[in-house]
Amino acid sequence: CSFHHPVKELTTVEGQQARGVTPEGKTCKPKTDIVFLKVHKSASSTVMNILFRFGETHNLTFAFPRGGGFQLYYPYHFLAGFVHGFSPRSPRRFNILCHHMRFLQPEVEKVVPSSAVYFSILRNPVQLMESSFAYYKAASAFSRVRSLEEFLSQPYRYYNPASGDRQYARNLITFDFGFNPDGDASPERVQLMLKAIEASFDFVLISEYFDESMVLLKELLCWDLDSVVSFPLNTRDSSTRSTLPDWAVEKLKAWNRLDWEIYTHFNRTFWERIDRAVGRERMRREVRALRARQAELARTCLQGTGSVAPKDIKDSSLRPLQYGRARILGYNLKQGLDRELERTCRRLVTPELQYSSLLYKKQFPPPVLKKFPRGI
Repeated sequence: CSFHHPVKELTTVEGQQARGVTPEGKTCKPKTDIVFLKVHKSASSTVMNILFRFGETHNLTFAFPRGGGFQLYYPYHFLAGFVHGFSPRSPRRFNILCHHMRFLQPEVEKVVPSSAVYFSILRNPVQLMESSFAYYKAASAFSRVRSLEEFLSQPYRYYNPASGDRQYARNLITFDFGFNPDGDASPERVQLMLKAIEASFDFVLISEYFDESMVLLKELLCWDLDSVVSFPLNTRDSSTRSTLPDWAVEKLKAWNRLDWEIYTHFNRTFWERIDRAVGRERMRREVRALRARQAELARTCLQGTGSVAPKDIKDSSLRPLQYGRARILGYNLKQGLDRELERTCRRLVTPELQYSSLLYKKQFPPPVLKKFPRGI
């Protein structure tokens, strides 16, 4: 599933890695059954684009929300019945489950093969909450405050644990993994939570080390380099980003204590995993190869040097959904690319909602109305 256009010769090692051959020369079979827990605001839209492209290239099936929506009835805990085409009477399984859901493993197991690889990606809770505040400004906990600092100075004045959208304002990671965001943060409970996540998930990636995460993903799924190449999607421009003062950062960590515990734990085990699976020296080489490939594709595919403001996106089908206070950036493709290359480039920059709709229609084509000859 490599791209069909001239690419400078890869070294032997890189060439082997591109074909799913480990440096030790052992071949492995690419994994095609995948559960990705898409944690909000954690570079997960970019990961989803990678999964969409891989699934489309390999003719895999996706566990889509019923009726072709974009979330699996989030914020309710996931149920197998939320998946379009699932029936308890038929043993049909889907290859890839990656739309937003609140994780509940026994239900997930009903819709994917038992061989499925489970993974997720996390982001530092400080940046995560700053981002959440910009995106979900309309959430009940945030709607009455001017700034995140104002919220953090008296969170209980604005936060209601009984509200249906509370998760955007507290322990969003904890919530998406299926746990109670208002639970106590005793060491015992934190340990139980971490053990439960480790028991369910094969690995957890870290968005601050996105390129390293993609190399690890490729390694653990036995994919080639082009399968994990990406351009950042669903990112916002810097005008809506704000830097918090130190006191607010400390308040934020305490307020999101459960998320902080999950993040610091998996940030540590992420590097242990790299040491075991790849090694630091090869990781550096692989990251260089990935960045070089991305730069080459950016030069080939994109007008200008990268992402542009929503008003400057010429092709409306490539314009990402705008919401909250955030301004979501997108891309313009070069004109005059040959068909195969245009398709490759377009897939790399297609926003999540448009891509999801496209794949849904492909998997569940709308019924074709039969035309009867006149006179019947």
